[in-house]
Amino acid sequence: MLRSLYTAASGMMAQQMNLDNIANNLANSSTAGFRQRRLQFQDLLYQNMVMPGAAATQQTTVAAGLQVGLGTRAAASEVVQLQGDFQSTGNPLDLTIQGQGFFQVTLPSGEIGYTRSGSFHLDSEGNVVTADGDPIEPSITIPTNATSITIGQDGTVSVTTPGQQAAQQVGSIQLAMFANPGGLNSVGKNLFLATTASGDPITGTPGGTEGLGTIEQGFLEQSNVNVVDEFIEMIVAQRSYEANSRVVQAADQMFQTVNALGR
Repeated sequence: MLRSLYTAASGMMAQQMNLDNIANNLANSSTAGFRQRRLQFQDLLYQNMVMPGAAATQQTTVAAGLQVGLGTRAAASEVVQLQGDFQSTGNPLDLTIQGQGFFQVTLPSGEIGYTRSGSFHLDSEGNVVTADGDPIEPSITIPTNATSITIGQDGTVSVTTPGQQAAQQVGSIQLAMFANPGGLNSVGKNLFLATTASGDPITGTPGGTEGLGTIEQGFLEQSNVNVVDEFIEMIVAQRSYEANSRVVQAADQMFQTVNALGR
C-alpha cells in the first residue's frame, strides 16, 4: 500500500507538468511562429517479485513473472513541427517561411539565434532587426530614403529610392535548418539555440536545393497551437490527475483499516 501512494503521487506530478505545458501552449496561441510542445511520458522502474524466465522447476520456466511498476515521469517535451497558418499583414518587413527553415538572428552575446517569427523592424540606422533590436544574420541595411522594400522568395532584398527607376539590391536573407529541429534549445523571445542534439545548422539561400523553403513577404506565420485540442488535452489531464488522487485516497483508507485492526 505504501508503494501505491508513491506511484499515484508520481502520476499526479506528471499530470501537473502536463497541465503546465498545456498552459504554456494556450498562452502562446497568438505568438507568431510559436511551435506547440507535447509532453512524452515514461514508466519508471519495476520491482521484480518473480523474474520473467526464472526457473519454476528443473524443466520449466516462469512464463510471465510478477513485476510491479513504480509510476511514471515526464521524459521529454516534443516540439510539434507542423506549420502554422499564414496571416496577411501587408507590412513589407513581415516575412514567413514556406518550409522548414529558420531566420537567423545575431544575439547580444554574439551567438546566432534561430526563429520562425518573421516580424522584423528597422532600427535608427536602417538595420533590419527583431522587436528586441537583434539584427538579422547576415545583416541587411535599408537606405533611409527608400520608398519601397521588396523581398523575393529567394530572400533577395531590393529597394527603390527617389530618382531611381531600377530597384537596388541591398542584401539577401539566408535561412538555416537542422537535422533534428526538436533538439533546439528554446530560450524565449521566439528564439532557439543550436545544441548537440539538433546538430549544426545547414544554411543556404531560400528556394535552393537544401529544402529550406521560400520566403513570402507581407505575411506572418501564426502559432500552430490548436486551441480546441489543447482544451481536450486539459480535460484529459485533469481527469487523470483526479484518478490518481482517488488512488491516494483509497490507499489511505486501506491504511486506516489496517491501523484499526489492533484496537
